[in-house]
Amino acid sequence: MNSHSHTDCGCLFAPAKMESLPTSLLIMSWTCRIAAAVILLQTLYFKFSGAEESVYIFTKVGLEPWGRFASGVAELFAAVLLLFPRTVWLGAVIAAGVMLGAIGSHLTKLGIVVKDDGGLLFALAVAVLAAALVTLFIHRRQIPFIQNLAETNNP
Repeated sequence: MNSHSHTDCGCLFAPAKMESLPTSLLIMSWTCRIAAAVILLQTLYFKFSGAEESVYIFTKVGLEPWGRFASGVAELFAAVLLLFPRTVWLGAVIAAGVMLGAIGSHLTKLGIVVKDDGGLLFALAVAVLAAALVTLFIHRRQIPFIQNLAETNNP
C-alpha cells in the first residue's frame, strides 16, 4: 500500500510543510510581516471610505472606483495572510504584487510626491515591498509549487 503525504495530491497550492526557523530569522520574519500588515491595514480606511487622496490617485491612473476597491481587498487579504504561518508566503506574494503595481503607478503616472505628501505613499509602498520580499525569501521553502518542483527534481 502506498502512503501519500498531503503534498502528493499534485495540487499547485497544496498546503506547505511547516519548518522551524532559527530565532534570528523568526524575529526578522515577524518584524517584516507585522510592519507590512500594519501599513497595509492602515491604508484600508482611506481606500474604502473614498478619501480625497485615494480617489485622486485612482482617478489619475484610470481605475477609480473599482481599482481602489480591488486594491483595498487585495491589501486586506495580504495583511491577514501575512499573519498566519501557513499562509505567510501567499500574503507576501500578494503584498509584493500590489506594491509593484503601486510603485509602477508612482513612477509612470503619479510621481513620487502625490498631493504634497512628501513622497510618503511611495516610501510606504517601497517599505511594504521590501518587507514582503524579505518575508518571501525567509519562507521560500513553504511555497507549495516551488517545494513540489524541488521534490520532483530531487526524488
